[in-house]
Amino acid sequence: MPGPLKGVRVLDLTGVVSGPYATMFLADQGADVIKIEPITGDITRRSRAPIDKGGEFSALFISSNRGKRSLSLDIKSEAGREVLAKLVAQADVLVQNFRPGTMDRLGLGADELRAKHPRLIYVSISGVGDTGPYVKKRVYDPIIQGLSGFCDIQAQPVTNRPQMIRTIVCDKTTAVFTAQAVSSALYAREKTGQGDHIQVAMLDTMISYLWPEGMMQYTVVGAEETAQDPKDRPDLVFQTSDGYITAGTISDSEWQGFCRATGDPELAKDERFATPGGRFVNATARINKMQEYILQHTTAEWLERLDAADVPCAPILRRGEVMHNEQVVARGLIEEFDQPKVGRVRQPKPAARFEVHEAMIGGPAPRVGQHSRDVLRELGYDDSAIDAMVGDKAVRVAG
Repeated sequence: MPGPLKGVRVLDLTGVVSGPYATMFLADQGADVIKIEPITGDITRRSRAPIDKGGEFSALFISSNRGKRSLSLDIKSEAGREVLAKLVAQADVLVQNFRPGTMDRLGLGADELRAKHPRLIYVSISGVGDTGPYVKKRVYDPIIQGLSGFCDIQAQPVTNRPQMIRTIVCDKTTAVFTAQAVSSALYAREKTGQGDHIQVAMLDTMISYLWPEGMMQYTVVGAEETAQDPKDRPDLVFQTSDGYITAGTISDSEWQGFCRATGDPELAKDERFATPGGRFVNATARINKMQEYILQHTTAEWLERLDAADVPCAPILRRGEVMHNEQVVARGLIEEFDQPKVGRVRQPKPAARFEVHEAMIGGPAPRVGQHSRDVLRELGYDDSAIDAMVGDKAVRVAG
């Protein structure tokens, strides 16, 4: 069976990661995603070390743009705007992440396009939204980490120095929120016949994402000073005699299981840790005590003991170990395929598994303008008209 979004056409006018990653999820689920790239190509083709001789592909680009078709178009040119207008008339979804106001100045704003095409689902991704004093800021992932509280929750325990998370968590989380919102809008359109304008700001997304446990201290109005700061404790990285593991002891049964795994009957008698509330209040002492025991044995020994006691645990894998982990291999989570001009590449399979409408990687990432001729022919342009646009530098065709 085809993917659940087969028949849905998505115009992807986004760059960097938040937008391209969102539309890649839609492509994995069967949508025809046409990536509208500037003549120079998406910035992420070049913003990381290129992995092909022509400098057209980076690993980041491949991992955010697989399974799409590329139309390289100057949307500021008269011909480019004409092509885009024809594409919009056939599209179900348009996704853009230009700075607020840019699309309006190009005559491609949400109000204008949706007035002409009321079934269109128009998606605007931004850094901090389209209102407020920061609206004109240039925003990347670290800016949102700083504004949302993520850097604070990662603060070093002793110095309280804020720290960045070493992955673009804001971009990628925004992508997931965006893809989910698009699916909801498509469902609503089936019932009402009306499209929508979806606005997703990275700041809004990350505050929402962080809130459930990261902002527990600030959930009850008026009780901020008395609530315990959830970051005021060591993390759950435990060093063994030959590596690192993580383990959780939230419930009574899990704590009792850990106590049995240590082989020390005195630990279970410690009243500080006898109840879930006690373990929460005395979290730092509990975690430090666990570390004392865990350091005494190897990773393999601890995993065997903790699994036998039904305590949540896992080895902490280095990145190079992840793809070889027995659970990852058993699930077939990593797929390999040929990426033209690059060679063999690895990609994770779509995480959401559909029993009937299977999601799958739709193919490699495209070259700049690889599908320009195909898309333009589908719109009714003949080769002479396409060649004229190429000559005017309104369109780029892959060589």
